[in-house]
Amino acid sequence: MAIRNTPKTPVPSLQSPTALQARFAELEARSGATALGIGLVDFETGADFQYHADRWFHAASTIKVAILVGVFGAIFRGELLPQSRVHVRNRFLSAYDGSPYRVRLDRDANPEIHRAVGRTLRVSELAEAMITTSSNLATNLLLDLVGLDLLQRQLDAFGLDGIDLRRGVEDEKAFEHGISNRVTARGLIGLLRLIGEEHAFSPALSRQMLEVLHGQQFKSGIPAGLPRDARVAHKTGEISTVAHDAGLIYLPDRKPYALAVLTEWEPSATGRSATIAAASYLAYAALIGDRDP
Repeated sequence: MAIRNTPKTPVPSLQSPTALQARFAELEARSGATALGIGLVDFETGADFQYHADRWFHAASTIKVAILVGVFGAIFRGELLPQSRVHVRNRFLSAYDGSPYRVRLDRDANPEIHRAVGRTLRVSELAEAMITTSSNLATNLLLDLVGLDLLQRQLDAFGLDGIDLRRGVEDEKAFEHGISNRVTARGLIGLLRLIGEEHAFSPALSRQMLEVLHGQQFKSGIPAGLPRDARVAHKTGEISTVAHDAGLIYLPDRKPYALAVLTEWEPSATGRSATIAAASYLAYAALIGDRDP
């Protein structure tokens, strides 16, 4: 259920959604991105804005927020504990035909998880590595632990549209046969609202997920478009053709807002992080007013 309060002062840019639409359209054209999707919901004022928010994008690592919610669902049901030990291995089965594959070390942002192969790590350690450093190996271990079908059913039980979880990361054979995880900006906003409004299982578990998201180490997207006093709980994602960031933005003396910025590119294109940061600033300026970030 959304938190809706009467804003203390009107914000002209959100009183004119057409003007904000035009700003994002201009950014999309100027950046060279082939597609831009924006979702924005403000917990302080109830403002709700979308720009191509129902367009599907390859999820890249933003799908890890959905897996985080699924893991905490298993904790809520008593099937796991944060301190439960997981055997670290690097062998997974393709969603396409069940053939084995491995997560490549040179494509994983966290080599420490690979160094733990043959040992055990806690569920909480894997969840932190999955989000804060975007470890693909930690992601697949957690996905296998909870189960893909159960995770998708959990998302469906929340009534979320726009999150399509179909395989583990780096499952190249599945990718070659058109099986990929997909998200929309609206779907990611729905996930973030569950966490930010403390409706994901329990307030305590929601706050624990929020703490994990606050540990994100990659900050060249949404945070780069914000003033220094902003705190962002978020998840990035990037492959050759997409770059995304989605999170909850906390500013002093107000409730947070949720923002998802999804972008698609030609493989050789540059300026991805700068475009996400610019979109973040447009959303900030629309809610708070122009200010040097």
